[in-house]
Formats: sequence, C-alpha cells, structure tokens
Amino acid sequence: MAVSRSDLLAWLNELLQLNYTKVEQCGAGGAYCQVLDSIYGDLPMQRVKMNAKHEYEFVANFKVMQNVFKAKKIDKPIPVEKLVKCKMQDNLEFLQWMKRFWDSNYGGQGYDPVARRRGAPTDSPATIAPLAGSRSGSTNLGVGAGRSGGKTPIGGHRAGSTQPNEAIQNYQAQIRELTTHMEGLEKERDFYFAKLRDIEILVQAQAEALLADGQEDKTLKDIQQILYSTEDGFEVPDTPAEVDEEETF
Repeated sequence: MAVSRSDLLAWLNELLQLNYTKVEQCGAGGAYCQVLDSIYGDLPMQRVKMNAKHEYEFVANFKVMQNVFKAKKIDKPIPVEKLVKCKMQDNLEFLQWMKRFWDSNYGGQGYDPVARRRGAPTDSPATIAPLAGSRSGSTNLGVGAGRSGGKTPIGGHRAGSTQPNEAIQNYQAQIRELTTHMEGLEKERDFYFAKLRDIEILVQAQAEALLADGQEDKTLKDIQQILYSTEDGFEVPDTPAEVDEEETF
C-alpha cells in the first residue's frame, strides 16, 4: 500500500534530520542520496550538495546517485529529467519506491545524518510554482479572504483594504523566485557551454595533429560536424576578419 505524502516527509525528516515541507523538494537529489547512504554508509557525501538551488546542481547530485545504483547493482531506472523539475507526482512515486527499498535493505544500524554531511548546510530547496492567480483567479492572492458576503463591516473599514499590498508582495516574491531560477538556468547554460567548448578545443587540436601527419579520423570529423551543425532557419553571423584566437567564450 502506498505511503502518504505526510508520512513520507515525516520519515525522511526524521531519518535525515531535515526540515522538508514538500515532496517536490526531493527533486534536488540530496535527500535521495543520503537515504542510500543510510543503508550502505559509503556514499561520497562530500560530493552531494544538500542545499542545491539550481537544476545543474540537482543533476550533479543524481549523477552521484546513478553511480551508486551502478556500483550496488540496483536495477531501477532513475528518471532524472523528470525528478529535477521538482514536480510532486514524479517525486512522490520515486520517494515511495525509495521508502520500500529502504525498508527492505536498511539493517537497523545507527546512522548520524549530520555527521555524515560533515556540517554541510541543508537549506530546504526551493521549488518553482506557477504564478499565483494564473488559473485560480484571486484565490491564491487571498483577495476577499477577510470578507463575508462582500459586505463592509459596521465601522466603515473594509477588511480587504490591505489586499492590494498583499497581492503586490506575492507577485514580488514570485518575481524574486523566478529571477533566482533564471540565474540558475543561465549558470547551467554556461556550465554546459564551457564543457562543449573544451570538447571542441580538444577535438580540433587532435584533428590538426593528425592532419599534420597526413592522417585524418572520421570520428573526429563527425564530432566536429555535430558541434558546428545548426538548426534549419538559423544563420551563423559573419565573423569579422579581425576576430581571431583572442575571442572569448
């Protein structure tokens, strides 16, 4: 029988001494990693970022987890692309599986989650939610919450007179959260672009070395073709003649 969300969160918080309030927060990957560590005791916790805030950090945590699955021969696919989006249903299903796996494999040995994290911060990961009011009208903004039947109280003061400020504060909070999310996406973009650039330089150097010896490698040429390919309708801008190796990426 499936365990409820509240029971799962209570179990997780007690086991790992966390303060998660939503199943969605597990999408950061750190909690999943430490559940495994509580079973095996040998997970490289120094590589797990428990207070991960950005998707590329979530992915890095799941990479650690995938390595453990492979080493322990755990035959369970990890839907990383879904989990890192911090959607409730995906993480609920995976956390339910983790709880069953823990129940079957935890040996009852003592476990100190704080010591295993070596004092690393465990700020609860934020999750990005849709803008309030986008579907449910004024309900999410609390508009009308202090009114009964739309009547003005006897004193002549409307209970909802401060609600416009409430709405502004809610939108400002959402803007701050979305701005943080956007900054994370930009860092993630730069992170993967830097990797592609390193691959490009390595492939180019190897291809030039082979060419100098009168040889060529088809695999290298195929990799370069992938790196330099563009989508239909996209045109590479003309590069000025003055731009050379000093161009930065």
